[in-house]
Amino acid sequence: MVSRCCFPYTNRGEPVSKDPFEQSAAKMCEHGMSEIAISQFERLYRTWQADQSEWIRESDVEPLTDIPAVRDIYHTIDHDKAMEAFGKTAFLKLNGGLGTSMGLEGPKSLLPVRRHKAKRMRFLDIILGQVITARVREQVPLPLTLMNSFRTSKESMSVLRHNRRFHQEGVPTEIIQHVEPKIDMETGLPVSFPDDTELEWCPPGHGDVFATLWESGLLDSLLENGIEYLFISNSDNLGARPSTTLAGAFAQSGASFMVEVARRTPADRKGGHIVRDRRTGHLTLREMTQVHADDKADATDIAKHPYFNTNNIWVRVRDLRDKLAETDGVLDLPVIRNRKTVDPTDPSTEKVIQLETAMGAAISLFDDATCIEVDRPRFLPVKTTNDLFIMRSDRFHLTDSYEMEDGNYIFPQVELDPRYYKYIADFDERFPYGVPSLAAANSFTVKGDWTFGQNVKCFADAVLEDNGEPSYVPNGEFVGPAGVEPDDWL
Repeated sequence: MVSRCCFPYTNRGEPVSKDPFEQSAAKMCEHGMSEIAISQFERLYRTWQADQSEWIRESDVEPLTDIPAVRDIYHTIDHDKAMEAFGKTAFLKLNGGLGTSMGLEGPKSLLPVRRHKAKRMRFLDIILGQVITARVREQVPLPLTLMNSFRTSKESMSVLRHNRRFHQEGVPTEIIQHVEPKIDMETGLPVSFPDDTELEWCPPGHGDVFATLWESGLLDSLLENGIEYLFISNSDNLGARPSTTLAGAFAQSGASFMVEVARRTPADRKGGHIVRDRRTGHLTLREMTQVHADDKADATDIAKHPYFNTNNIWVRVRDLRDKLAETDGVLDLPVIRNRKTVDPTDPSTEKVIQLETAMGAAISLFDDATCIEVDRPRFLPVKTTNDLFIMRSDRFHLTDSYEMEDGNYIFPQVELDPRYYKYIADFDERFPYGVPSLAAANSFTVKGDWTFGQNVKCFADAVLEDNGEPSYVPNGEFVGPAGVEPDDWL
């Protein structure tokens, strides 16, 4: 591999090359980024620079309609072999997010989700509880590794160190994801933002997990410790908990790569989904950013494409290591163009492009890749304060095994006015006693600036209209289709 860190400037400070990518390479060198990180970004940049189409056209794919459901094949899974496979499984949690879309400055996984026996539980507390419970109950090692960013590492690893029940030897508990420059959309040069130089950088998408796994040596460490299977999921998805059944199903499938998918609902119609490439016969992840405008209706048709990608992924460690060895750690994944402003909270700042890849897209690189349908409890992500509202509500119960339980997982639609609830500080200020009850609600919509008292209960299609001024729902009131219900009887 040719080094990019080789004096790209003359003594006068002028660039040696007129290739705008070289300035990004130089910036990454100065930032201490590795050769693999730079090579990975160069592949993304060259694809974007050549303006190569990343459309996955509807005419080029076949919908998947016959994915086996874990509930239907459960009786075919040998329990003893499933336990054996689970004993050779490790967990990798993608934990690099800061939750900036919700106004957070620290790791998103340290956001409190709910209380359990009066103790405040954050995402990471619940994940550790799930892993520790599985270790004790099934008598397995179940190593846990966090893929942190430089900005989430210190605080997240402190949580692991201070958990007196969590101990791990042999397998590292952390790997660090790469960063790359945000690119000026007009010039193709790395953007400059002196007001906050950290905003000049972004992660390369969760597809970066593969290059990071290769560079960190974690795959070798897993194999040395007898680990054959790796389960990868997002830290903000509390449904992606340890499962002997799925470990057994994956081992029994013989596949190198398996993606958990779930049935789409109208709320999931814009999510990424797995299709089959008509030309190669390979399974392929199609994100909505890769859907041509003429294909939107087909891609969002949940009858035609009934499954969505949960981003819960199983891989055989040895097969993944061999695949990465073929490409020096940089997989040929489709490039996703993410258009933003350099300061995502300020639309007046410079327009930039962030070049990313998706983890699930690696499914197309394995001839024997497969999917399995899982039930909705495996997919409980928190991307917005609307999602957080549901997680904190009485629709869920956090069990002593650290599982988020709900009666039927048919969640009410929650829409909170983004002017007053988008950021976590504003959200918490307006729910000082906790969120209202959703047990009897089909949906809950808040328009305007409302603050809530204690023991508020929602029912049916509950709506609060904008009064044009700050408003208050008193203690113990009911909110329904007509707003706050009158307290007098006719």
